[in-house]
Amino acid sequence: MKFFIYSKLLKDADKQYVQDLLDVMDEQKIQYAVYGTYADQLISHGLVSEEVEVINTYEELIRNKPDLVMTLGGDGTILSAIDIVRDSGVPIMGVNLGRLGFLSSIEKIKIKEVVEAVATGEYYIEPRTMLKLNCNMPLFDSLPYALNDFTLHKRDTSSMVTIHTYVNDKFLNSYWADGIVVSTATGSTGYSLSCGGPIIFPTSQNLVVTPVAPHNLNVRPIVLSKDSKISFEIEGRSENFLCTLDSRYETITSEHLITIEKADFSINLAHPKGVTFMKTIRGKLMWGLDKRNH
Repeated sequence: MKFFIYSKLLKDADKQYVQDLLDVMDEQKIQYAVYGTYADQLISHGLVSEEVEVINTYEELIRNKPDLVMTLGGDGTILSAIDIVRDSGVPIMGVNLGRLGFLSSIEKIKIKEVVEAVATGEYYIEPRTMLKLNCNMPLFDSLPYALNDFTLHKRDTSSMVTIHTYVNDKFLNSYWADGIVVSTATGSTGYSLSCGGPIIFPTSQNLVVTPVAPHNLNVRPIVLSKDSKISFEIEGRSENFLCTLDSRYETITSEHLITIEKADFSINLAHPKGVTFMKTIRGKLMWGLDKRNH
């Protein structure tokens, strides 16, 4: 078995957990490669040798054929890793070294037992829907995809924007708002949730359209089927607007005509057996806990 270890920053507080990961991989005879800039940090701290195998690109990932990508960080680390994983089908398992973490749901203190479980096949794969952006002008180079969400947002002004929205070429609404979010079921626990959107179970594959601070209080988030094509035209007092796919962003104008739809490939998330979405949201959102009883 072979892992690809992906992270961006080695913090002093995380060194022991990284050492635990390296030790248990050696015990389980798991080969591994490391993301380039992270490998440099591990080498400088004496955690790995200079001969460690490195992966930097999608093409190198395909050539190396790892069985699993293990990310060390938060949900943003997983989103960043997708730039390399893309449509390779290699599953991603996230160890949470950050704060909340719905995607990177594995606690750092459980690194050893999780790696041992993976080595014996005690894990399962869960496909997650991806979004694809189409536009009449070039945007986001060769990777117009997102796992969590797509957003349109005002930029350089306090004024609202107007976003004319169509579903399957039929007019839905003109949103007067600070912006709009289209999220996958995976992204429903991200920015969309903070804007009042619903939590969607990942297996449902629905898409959610959530306005950001809408001017009309009767405008609410809408859940659409996975086969919907959602198109946008944006206008406002500013000449420029912000467009994002997960953590990446571009500046656009009212000349950009954008359509969002389900991508033709999925991202595979790997989970140890016993870790479920329901268990994760209960723990992360502290449902059912009453501090009055503690």
